[in-house]
Amino acid sequence: MKNSNHPLIFIVEDNAVYNKLIFNHLRTHKFLRTESFLSGEECLKNIYRKPDLIIQDYILEGLNGIDVLIATKKKYPSVDFIFLSGQDSIEIAINCMKFGAYDYIAKDQYALIKLSDKINKVLSRRELLKSNKRFKRGITLFFIALAFILMIFVILAILYPYTFPVFGNIQHFNVPLTS
Repeated sequence: MKNSNHPLIFIVEDNAVYNKLIFNHLRTHKFLRTESFLSGEECLKNIYRKPDLIIQDYILEGLNGIDVLIATKKKYPSVDFIFLSGQDSIEIAINCMKFGAYDYIAKDQYALIKLSDKINKVLSRRELLKSNKRFKRGITLFFIALAFILMIFVILAILYPYTFPVFGNIQHFNVPLTS
């Protein structure tokens, strides 16, 4: 995610009134970088802008929601999808999830409230994943640095055994080679 405080959100909804309703709802909930499209084709023409999240209707004229999801995930697998659709069907919801959608919300009187909650969950999950990556990178760098320091110490101990008596007080004996 380029900017976690202001993620880029695409809305793909062919019903112009509902599209505007979602857009305004998101704006009032401080999601200021929001773009809306009336078709899957329009969305894909702008996919180069790398949205963080796409709120997608399932049934559209032309490309349907799954088509947009598949095409987007090929180029940008980290883009999250939330389907917001009038199709209240378990099979459709499972199909969306199977192709990589984060969630599926049926359009009802609570849909926009659920949508805000799901968006916040998506953003929280993304932040947690980024934090985990930073933590793993830090741990890896720590152990690489530790190994490097130990390697230098061992090399110095081998090259300068009297200056760095690592292996204890080793006494050298002059043993004649002939008996």
